[in-house]
Amino acid sequence: MGIDFLHHRWPVFYADNHLLVLYKPAGLPAQGDASGDPCLLELARGWVKERYHKPGSVFLGLVHRLDRPVAGVMLFARTSKAASRLSAAFRSRRTRKRYLAILEGHLPAPSGELTHLIERHERVSRIVPAPTLVSREARLSYRVLEAAAGRSLVAVELETGRRHQIRLQVAHLGCPIVGDLRYGAPAPLPSRQIALFARELAVPHPTRGEILTFTAPLPAGWPWPGCAAEASAPLWNWIDYRLSLPIASRPGI
Repeated sequence: MGIDFLHHRWPVFYADNHLLVLYKPAGLPAQGDASGDPCLLELARGWVKERYHKPGSVFLGLVHRLDRPVAGVMLFARTSKAASRLSAAFRSRRTRKRYLAILEGHLPAPSGELTHLIERHERVSRIVPAPTLVSREARLSYRVLEAAAGRSLVAVELETGRRHQIRLQVAHLGCPIVGDLRYGAPAPLPSRQIALFARELAVPHPTRGEILTFTAPLPAGWPWPGCAAEASAPLWNWIDYRLSLPIASRPGI
């Protein structure tokens, strides 16, 4: 669309009266949390207020989430009607979410489907061997794109949307995501991001019904041989954006 967010390498993928779709860098929370750090939701509210000259408070509905160390496509609803309809689309699986991941090691087959039971207690999620009162089924499909130096580049499509689902399921097979210390990666990445990227999101438009598909370009620094990002590619990490913004514009300063 040719629209920038807070930085010339921070893209807005789509904006109309109902939707705002933009890039979330790794390290920036999708919404406010106990850390008190800036979050994408509040930055986006400020951007909408300034760009569209909105008086008073700005409504933006959070209809899905990305983990803090994950980068990629993020969608917000700009009206309560859009939020309700998009939330229903996510619940009924009328959306499509595709990711790229770099894994330690090699999966047991070049492609396949993974089904596990995930149990969540407060902030802790784990895979359990049998159903419990609070377990929920988690399903995804994957395809190995390349393998090199003891790692695998994998395309993943989610069928369900459980918390930390991809991270848990691949780690359960002994192939944690690169940099994901929580689930068994041997070493961190430089800015504590993980090599999981929300590459594509497809949703039905909340009023027109047509399917809209949004694809994020690979960020600068994506650590796979041969995956060189374009000169205008988004920055991978929030800290890189924050340090490059004018001091007066830096959130949290």
